[in-house]
Amino acid sequence: MAPTTTDDTTTTSTSTTTSTTAATDSTTTTMGVDPETTSTSGTTGPGTTLGTTSTSDGTSTTTGEPIPCMPGDGMGMGPVDKSYIWIPSDTLGQISKISTLTLIEEARYRTGPQGGTESSSRTAVSADGRFVVVNARGTGRSTMFAANKADCIDNNGNGVIDTSANLNDILAWGQDECMLWSITHPVGAGIQADPRGVTWTPGTWSFDECKYVDPKVWLGYRTGPSNQAHIVRIDGVSGIVEETVVVDNWVGSSYAPYGAALDPDFKPWFTGLRGELIRVNTENNPATLTRITAPNNIQAYGMTVDKDGNPWIGGCTGPVSTYDVQTAQWITIPGTNACHRGIGAGDDYVWVASNGPCGLVQIDRQTRTLVAKHTPPQCSTAIGISIDIEKYLWLVDQSGWAWKIDQDAVAWDQKVMVAGGHYVYSDMTGGQFLSVVPQ
Repeated sequence: MAPTTTDDTTTTSTSTTTSTTAATDSTTTTMGVDPETTSTSGTTGPGTTLGTTSTSDGTSTTTGEPIPCMPGDGMGMGPVDKSYIWIPSDTLGQISKISTLTLIEEARYRTGPQGGTESSSRTAVSADGRFVVVNARGTGRSTMFAANKADCIDNNGNGVIDTSANLNDILAWGQDECMLWSITHPVGAGIQADPRGVTWTPGTWSFDECKYVDPKVWLGYRTGPSNQAHIVRIDGVSGIVEETVVVDNWVGSSYAPYGAALDPDFKPWFTGLRGELIRVNTENNPATLTRITAPNNIQAYGMTVDKDGNPWIGGCTGPVSTYDVQTAQWITIPGTNACHRGIGAGDDYVWVASNGPCGLVQIDRQTRTLVAKHTPPQCSTAIGISIDIEKYLWLVDQSGWAWKIDQDAVAWDQKVMVAGGHYVYSDMTGGQFLSVVPQ
């Protein structure tokens, strides 16, 4: 069934320069400077290498001409010994930082001053894995944390970074110096309006530094009428809201934009709850939207975008589906009909948290066919899906645990207990980013 598509929809877009102030309820600070520098044998400086000239006898000589470092020349989530899954607790108002390699919870942070009322839900990890933003669907708050102490800020000037050291070491709100900023959005009344869908864009490629700089956060909330959504661009460093795109006649069951993910062209996609699919055309200034109507049988819940740029939708009371961007067609996956929650796309498979019955759905990404339905030995409400830097799959259960799973041989031998309830559908590891950003 062909969708109804409107390209470059006219939107109301505004730019703002308002920042938050350091206070108990809302703080803004600036990221620290990454102490690591890029160096390569034979380089002329950060991000450049000496050029070579080949001769007929097979030898080569150095020309001295710099060759710029390009995306894909090793840029990624940083060293392999620093990979985390960030699992928010909607019942505690906290977020757990767990090493995907050791399975140890290394830190835990408050996501706001109101405890469980924060109802912390969606997360998004930056391209290099250094930062995470968590949205609170109970208070309209977005908060950003740094994964590494080198990026944290010594706000009190005592010469050390005051931060959580383990799962039991939880500092008071506003005291953990790895919390870099927190903002409260002007949301409408009720939990339905609060921010949910969130993703990053990597920023601008710096040839001199051989990395992306000036990253942005894109997220959605609802304000004003129930059929009006706001999609905003936030400076990842300062937490300043730079652009707001107003979406009138928003189709999303009166909820804020429910899911978000990035495509290989670095364009964010958003979905409405049992509603429409939107692409943000970030190359335009101000940004425009492409709005795509889904067939009635696609009841959008969780969402992701695969490495080919195709959005995938986990329908609750409906099938898993994908929108093929090349043919502009919706494709549903035969044999899938349940309440599908979180969804993640690997190189070969698409994985979906499913309920009714509780389990894990495996889909062949290329053929778009059902491979298997897996049942964990303990399954209450399968909720969140994410893929880590080593391409292990993570399935988070709402009732307080997570499974780490080999995608090629599904087994249930690595389980991590995580306190609190977990209502999360988003990319908790940065793996969705890795699948679309050149490495």
